[in-house]
Amino acid sequence: MLLWPLVVYGAIVLSLVVLILGLSYVLGQRTNERATGQPYEGGILSAGSARLRFSSQFYLVAMLFVIFDVETVFILSWAIAFRELGWYGYIGVVVFIGLLLVVLVYEWRNGALDFGPDGKKILKAYKKLYQNPRAD
Repeated sequence: MLLWPLVVYGAIVLSLVVLILGLSYVLGQRTNERATGQPYEGGILSAGSARLRFSSQFYLVAMLFVIFDVETVFILSWAIAFRELGWYGYIGVVVFIGLLLVVLVYEWRNGALDFGPDGKKILKAYKKLYQNPRAD
């Protein structure tokens, strides 16, 4: 069997991991200050729980992002093989992009891409704020 290259590769990787961890233990600093055991929050003291509830809209936008990324991979694959695919490939990618546009318009019309405040509400609040200024 030809498993010896895999065994050699695994041994090299394992020895590198042990070497790096050992060097970081030997050469690393050892401090036991007040904030050592706390998670790093960019210099800001953490408050509250890390278990926050996200809106379902967040997950919808994340799924749409992943879907459109995968579609980008398909289009780039077509672009790489453009000469070999000829007109059949060109017609296929035009249909594919057309379907993408139809789905994007459908999602936009259904409100799947509305994840911010309504612009009309913002303008109404802005006008209300500046039409009735407070007397200082």
